[in-house]
Amino acid sequence: MPFISTTTNTEITKDNELALKSKYAKALSLIGKSESYIMLDFVPNHSMYFGGKSDNPIAFVEVKYFGKASSSSLNSLTAEICSAVSQELGIAQDKIYVKYEAVENWGWNGSNF
Repeated sequence: MPFISTTTNTEITKDNELALKSKYAKALSLIGKSESYIMLDFVPNHSMYFGGKSDNPIAFVEVKYFGKASSSSLNSLTAEICSAVSQELGIAQDKIYVKYEAVENWGWNGSNF
């Protein structure tokens, strides 16, 4: 039940979304998550600043997941996410932030896990 939100100041086409969906699903296997419960959010053309500037393509990716993941798994996941965003959206990896949040309580289908 991971949730990934990708916010950027660039365009995200439907093809980009589908490619990122596939790459994110593959990458999430690094923390033991399957594609069947992934929820994605794409926020294109958002007003954003990085290092005080807004003229460079940038992205902020939030990953929320139920349970725990090791630091090494999250490090590998960061590499995969940054690579995917860079390839699909043309954003330099040093202009991408990735935030992780392990969620203790997660509700779905009328109850909590």
